[in-house]
Amino acid sequence: MSNYPFSYKISWPARFVKPSLRGGGAGYLPDQVRFLPQHGQTVRLAFVGDISAVANRRPPVFDRALTALLASADLVIGNCESPVVAKPSARLGTRLGTHHAMTREFLQGALAAAAITPERLVLSLANNHVLDQGIAGFEATRATLDALGIATIGTTTSVTKRAVGPVTLGLCAFTQWRNAPASAFAGRVAMAEDFFAAGISLSDGTDLVCAVPHWDWEFRHFPRAETRARAQRLAEFGVGLVVGHHAHVVQPIARIDDTLVAYGLGDFLGTALARQPWPGRIGAILIVDVSADAATRGQIASYRMVPFMRQRDGEREKMLPLAKVAGELGVKALARWQAVYGAGEAGFTS
Repeated sequence: MSNYPFSYKISWPARFVKPSLRGGGAGYLPDQVRFLPQHGQTVRLAFVGDISAVANRRPPVFDRALTALLASADLVIGNCESPVVAKPSARLGTRLGTHHAMTREFLQGALAAAAITPERLVLSLANNHVLDQGIAGFEATRATLDALGIATIGTTTSVTKRAVGPVTLGLCAFTQWRNAPASAFAGRVAMAEDFFAAGISLSDGTDLVCAVPHWDWEFRHFPRAETRARAQRLAEFGVGLVVGHHAHVVQPIARIDDTLVAYGLGDFLGTALARQPWPGRIGAILIVDVSADAATRGQIASYRMVPFMRQRDGEREKMLPLAKVAGELGVKALARWQAVYGAGEAGFTS
């Protein structure tokens, strides 16, 4: 049913317990860089990782520093890893966590806790779990998100225009992986092979094209060669910003010519066991300030990867900036962050 290679499947349990740092090297960027002078006019994009209800029975709690950051964004873009349904159809799999599902009420509560308003949110449906509750669950997800006023991408290979202040974005998404038969995904979800076969038609008036791929292998901090090759192809298509998901751990940032590639942000809300090993509980919010000045409109002025950690708080998760994680866990988490992004300070300014 799924399309994972056998080597992927057999390595998954070990990598879940101990996420891998293999494959790192030169060519990656630090966790924050400014490209244009600070005095220019900009619009702010905030990218978050996978959103799921697997690790939460109640809406999560966010530190005020994180909510202030998310509230400052003109647009928030994330990955809807769980179908949004009233009741799961795959009951056993949902109970075990292999099939994802969340209710409308949970999603609304989580977004409110994170200070993300529906009209400022775009969610990708191009991921391996989107059909976990069947075709009916997929259609229910689309209908619910539409009713909430949340825009979606990833159901086709086309580029969707979105105005953010004076900047016009082009948004697209695809998934490399699926957990259901190809026939179920066909015509409903943009698969990687279809996306690259179609290419990207850059329409007039688009200042910056952003791709949101669901790619790479899970619980590996550094992208595989095939993932880097896909990033290269996106750059050749004219995509200016690539922000990936699926690995469930933070991954590095690179620049390919003029294209900025953030390979993976980890989870925004936990997608695995409530008490999963600590490296998988480190996530990132990517803040991208895009120039709105006439001469440089659509160029990336700066970016910052803002680290946080998901900690247990009874039946829910509590999100803390990495700098506020105390004790040995905080030391280990900071060391892991620096292993991916270098030894700069893991913090942020507004």
